[in-house]
Amino acid sequence: MDFHLSTQRPHSTQAGVVVVGIFDDGILSSAAAEIDEVAQGRLKSLIESGDLSSRLGAANLIHALPGVASPRVLVVGLGEQRKMDAARFLRVVRDSSKVLRGASATSAASYLPEIDVPGRDANWKAEQNLLLVDHGCYRYARTYKTSPEAPKLTSLSIPAAELPSDLPQRAQALAAGVRLTRELGNLPPNICNPAYLAEEAGHMADRHDDIDTEVLGRAQMETLGMGSLLAVGQGSANEPKMMVMNYSGAAKGNKPVVLVGKGVTFDSGGLSLKPGAGMEEMKFDMCGAATVFGVMEAVAGLKLPINLVGVVPAVENMPDGRSYRPSDVVTSMSGLTIEVLNTDAEGRLILCDALTYARRFEPSALVDIATLTGACVVALGSHATGLMSRDADLSDELRDAGERMMDRAWPLPLWDDYQSQLESGFADIANLGGKYAGAITAGCFLSRFTEGMRWAHLDIAGSAWDSGRKGNATGRPVGLLVEWLRSQA
Repeated sequence: MDFHLSTQRPHSTQAGVVVVGIFDDGILSSAAAEIDEVAQGRLKSLIESGDLSSRLGAANLIHALPGVASPRVLVVGLGEQRKMDAARFLRVVRDSSKVLRGASATSAASYLPEIDVPGRDANWKAEQNLLLVDHGCYRYARTYKTSPEAPKLTSLSIPAAELPSDLPQRAQALAAGVRLTRELGNLPPNICNPAYLAEEAGHMADRHDDIDTEVLGRAQMETLGMGSLLAVGQGSANEPKMMVMNYSGAAKGNKPVVLVGKGVTFDSGGLSLKPGAGMEEMKFDMCGAATVFGVMEAVAGLKLPINLVGVVPAVENMPDGRSYRPSDVVTSMSGLTIEVLNTDAEGRLILCDALTYARRFEPSALVDIATLTGACVVALGSHATGLMSRDADLSDELRDAGERMMDRAWPLPLWDDYQSQLESGFADIANLGGKYAGAITAGCFLSRFTEGMRWAHLDIAGSAWDSGRKGNATGRPVGLLVEWLRSQA
């Protein structure tokens, strides 16, 4: 979708649909008041007759208002004016995007950013409006339907007052990153396997001159001693790959930020086979990897003055005669040995080798992103990403970035009290910590491989996709991470 700033007022814009808001008690937003004035009081008349609802999120599409250049006006309910806040504003924009997605208009002009939102400035309102409409109007582009439905809305403008001229371009770069993450997450696993992600990494380098890509195959990982990662992938006909994408936006001597994304392109559970019900959602188990791709795409589009490395270990976890087994002991790249108690606790086994590999970049900060545990979904649901770190400053930075983007993360403890749950009688560490505090013990496992590093772990098992047969990848937490990187830059 193309984003634009407009100096036209709502009654004169030539867009296919104009979006304005109304509060309870007949209070019109400034844009709605302008529409009402040229339409000879038509909006107020509809409110008084009860045909126009101001209920929060209510969407009313009106055609052919007199004096209004646009053929359609979308009037969105804002609820009580005194209760307007960031969360309500975002809900209003999301609800408007649902109507825009289904409307036949190819262009829209939204005046919702003119609404006063306490604690949020014009830049925030404008960027969120653009991003959320793009998100709401998203249609899976790489669909395998024989008659795919193309997106109708292709252009969105917002009022230009108080905004920098490059805001649309910056928002488009971030939206492109979110879309890429969603596209990769939504792909079927017979298409999106480790080799496909390796090709995607090559395309990333082709699109952006400041990104270089290296792909490691099985032989190279064997030489590096990645016994833990390779064990997970040995039951699949699809060879494991590890992608290393290097974005150079700052001086060569500046230490990079490193992002590591879990890329299990399909997780059957291995020999510890998952139940059949819901297993189709395990194509989303590579959404951590998809997030790294999306962040790299956005950062390159934004031309952020930082150095950034994206590391994506990609495997398929399948049951086979060659599959690794419960009670196997594997040796990680770090040299630590790991007793496998459950082959479905595989994400941490590929991440630990990737995190060890990331040490060579001497990162200023290291963040891994993974659909790691169902326990995190039980703890936080789909609203918040689980955040774990022993670095209080890094944890606060990530949480604050999530609050600014309303792509929230919530801290969970990494106390030493939990480490004893990972004790093994046969190896240095077990890959499972028992039935309690599963998200935390998974973080504790990863912490063993990040000693001395400024590291954080994001468990996105609840936030990365919407459950259900028609559920889509959400693109989270691309917004959180890009906002954090913008603050670092």
